[in-house]
Amino acid sequence: MSEFQNPQQQPGIEKRLILVFALTFIVILVSQKFIFSKYESNKPAQQQEKQQQGPAAPQQAPPPQAAVAAKPAPVPADAKQATSEQELVVENDLYRITFTNKGAQVKSWILKKYKDDHGKPLELVHRAAAAQHGYPLSLWNWDQGLRDKLNSALYVTDAQGPAAAPAKVTFEFSDGDVVVRKTFGFDHSYVVDVETAVSRGGQYISAFPAWPAGFGDMTVPASYAAQGIDYSDGTEVTRVGMNKVSGGATLPGTYAWAGVLDQYFAAIFMPEHPRNAVLATLHNSVSVPKDLNKPDPNNMVQEPVLGAALGELNNVTRGRLFVGPKDVDILGATHARGPNGEAQGPDLRAVVDFGWFGFIARPLFMWLKWTYNHWVPNWGWSIIILTVIINLALLPLRITQMKSALKMQKLAPQMKAIQEKYKKFKLNDPRRAEQNKEVAALYKQHSVNPASGCFPLLIQMPFLFAFYKMLTVATELRHAPWLWVQDLSSPDKWFILPVGIVLSTLFMQKMTPMAGMDPAQQKMFTYMMPIFLGFMSWSLASGLSLYWTIGNVIAIVQQWAMNKTQLGREMRAEAEKRARKAQK
Repeated sequence: MSEFQNPQQQPGIEKRLILVFALTFIVILVSQKFIFSKYESNKPAQQQEKQQQGPAAPQQAPPPQAAVAAKPAPVPADAKQATSEQELVVENDLYRITFTNKGAQVKSWILKKYKDDHGKPLELVHRAAAAQHGYPLSLWNWDQGLRDKLNSALYVTDAQGPAAAPAKVTFEFSDGDVVVRKTFGFDHSYVVDVETAVSRGGQYISAFPAWPAGFGDMTVPASYAAQGIDYSDGTEVTRVGMNKVSGGATLPGTYAWAGVLDQYFAAIFMPEHPRNAVLATLHNSVSVPKDLNKPDPNNMVQEPVLGAALGELNNVTRGRLFVGPKDVDILGATHARGPNGEAQGPDLRAVVDFGWFGFIARPLFMWLKWTYNHWVPNWGWSIIILTVIINLALLPLRITQMKSALKMQKLAPQMKAIQEKYKKFKLNDPRRAEQNKEVAALYKQHSVNPASGCFPLLIQMPFLFAFYKMLTVATELRHAPWLWVQDLSSPDKWFILPVGIVLSTLFMQKMTPMAGMDPAQQKMFTYMMPIFLGFMSWSLASGLSLYWTIGNVIAIVQQWAMNKTQLGREMRAEAEKRARKAQK
């Protein structure tokens, strides 16, 4: 549904969501602090980026690197080039790749198991950006003139007609000085074997295979913000956000894998010799319609497109390229080479970034996927089942929180009496210490811990953040329907779920006792909180809104049950009594 922008692709949405809940917690904490102040006078990124880069940096010369043993470069030969442009299709059950012999590069890379916003097979080549900045499996070099030559020459290929995997395709070009050979191997996975060699005057020169210009699923301006470049030395993962990727930067190092990605898809290079690999990061821009539903050449915006190229300096480049979904199971079955070229190195699961609360989000996602595969084959109902189970697991904490609120309300008159007793003394008067002692004694007598009302909230928040991040990166929820919702990864176009969040939060606020808070403050808190949360939830993914709404409904049932207890009835009566006094 292209008319709705995915909020996870909007810049800063995660920070704003965290800010919302931080402010929510602060409001609750301050309100409790305000209450306690009537009776008392005194009362932690998971990884760091290895570098800080600025966008669109000038192109850099290749860094020095020790010579690597390799077979001799081809001797300059007679010209070898085709007379006309031709296309070659290679496919398996997962993709359909269309090569052109012009530059021996890819014009189309369709993933058969995924759809675009119009229900058609997903095209991963960003056509507009590729036409300007290069197609997949083009060759990248610091010399613009050489780069243009390598990617516009008409190559000769040994393949005839469409090819079905397993297959191997070779492209060759020579003008008598520059000799190029590109070989690609295909099997039944998302991984393509890549070998490229470029020589000039009988000497190998650096020319890296590249994925230069974003992905075809970036269909709305907000989607470009989800781009990034990730790489790993086999143990640690570095994630470089879009705004910190430099154009033409050269990063030598050990790369078990490295590549460019967006929210749901990735192109990851896995070199055969990780210690000899060099990564070049690419940062360009493309002009796209501001409104894809009504394209207007006079209403265009410039959006960034990232790319990556990886190879060996002045040598043959051998490796593999994964192009496909950021699916945990698929990535887990795909292994890069070890740091020293070992055949079974790290897998690619770390390409999926579960964020700060990954230790919670990753198990949650695997649990959600298990529920989908074994209980109910619908992601919406699976989210509801998981929400119910999580809330039942957190029930003891919520009961503790609700009991604390009810007990604090019961103690409010005694707390107020203590406050009245000492209010004639200044704040810096030593006799104020007696007030603190009396308050502490009152708490101890009735087994009340003022902080116990906040602690359960702190425990629950990481689950909400983890759920948010999990739904952000879960490729499986892309275009996943549930009842009236057509895409659980995008906002509810009917806004039923955001309204449900507002109403359920309002109802829960009304039925939850607020210990010691005067009616005016309670009224403001009761109405401002739902409005504030409703504003933020308006653009959240439907999956997260569903989790939030169901969680609120469960909390309402729990609060209703607590209010029916003897303690709950006493507190309700006490609250009504104070309200009547305030009206007099």
